[in-house]
Amino acid sequence: MNDRIATTLREDPTMAALVDRHGRLAVEPADDEFARLCTSIVNQQLSTASAAAIHERFLGVVDGDPTPDRVLAADEDALREAGLSGTKVEYLRSAATEFRDGERDLTREGLADVDDDAVVEALTEIRGVGEWTARMYLIFALGREDVLPLGDLAVRKGLERVYNDGEELTRAEMREIGEAWRPYRSYGTRYVWAEYES
Repeated sequence: MNDRIATTLREDPTMAALVDRHGRLAVEPADDEFARLCTSIVNQQLSTASAAAIHERFLGVVDGDPTPDRVLAADEDALREAGLSGTKVEYLRSAATEFRDGERDLTREGLADVDDDAVVEALTEIRGVGEWTARMYLIFALGREDVLPLGDLAVRKGLERVYNDGEELTRAEMREIGEAWRPYRSYGTRYVWAEYES
């Protein structure tokens, strides 16, 4: 995180306190976009702890970093024994097929000139990739700096805890809070997560 980003975030006094507490957090593109997408699919609707354990076993089944070929070749029973539901196995396979055989290049280079909404639209055409997974991809695979993923429960709960003493906020109110962080809302999101998980 550079000084310009820190200065922008610090204009929000509440966020300034989080920046002081958690230090400099990064938003960087992943080395491997497909592997990062697999992580998001595995993590769907799971607590952080169970997601980490299942992801570790999933990597064991695909013998290291997942590639489309390895995911498609992996034994379905072994994937299920790793803790993945049949539905998630199907989702991982449809993502692998899309990355390997699809017409669109979903890597950072392939999406460099595509705006966030169009990336979300392209990704959500893949079976098993919904809005949440697509927004995680924007932040963690592509390193996009201005994403506010209000579909994420931890972001919503974190915003309520940090900005409203745990009381409920509407999505409109949450978007309003996030406006102060533009064009670095992904960084603001990382700080809200860090605080929520601490």
